[in-house]
Amino acid sequence: EKLCVSEPSNAYDFGQIINAVNANKDKAACADLLTITDPKKLPVLLSNKLEGETLSIFIQSLEHYVAGKDPGLAYQHLFYLSKAERFKVVLALLSKNEKEEVQQLFNLLSESQSDQYSLQDLEGLKKVYEL
Repeated sequence: EKLCVSEPSNAYDFGQIINAVNANKDKAACADLLTITDPKKLPVLLSNKLEGETLSIFIQSLEHYVAGKDPGLAYQHLFYLSKAERFKVVLALLSKNEKEEVQQLFNLLSESQSDQYSLQDLEGLKKVYEL
C-alpha cells in the first residue's frame, strides 16, 4: 500500500517519513514528499541525518517521478540537497550505480527546458555532484 505523505513541519517529522519511505523503498511516496516540500527547507529538514540510502532514493524519485513533470523543481531539490550537512561525505560513498543514477537525472534535466535553471547552472551543479 502506498504511503500517505503530508508536508513535514519539522526535521523530526521529515525523518519519520524518510524512514518509512526507505523501509518500503517507496519512490512514489518519496516523490510526493519532495513535491510538497519546499526545496529551500531541505537542508534544515534533513538536519545532520543525510545518508546514502536517502540521497539515493531522492535521486531515483526525482528522476522517475519529478523531473519529467517539473524539471525546475527537480533542479531546485538537487541544488538544496547539495547544501545539506554531510552531503560531501554521503556523495563520496555513493556506489558506481548510484553515481550513474545521478548522471541520468542530470541528463534528463539538460534535455528539459525550465525557467528555473540554465544549462550553465546545471553544469555548475554537476561539478558540485562531482560528475
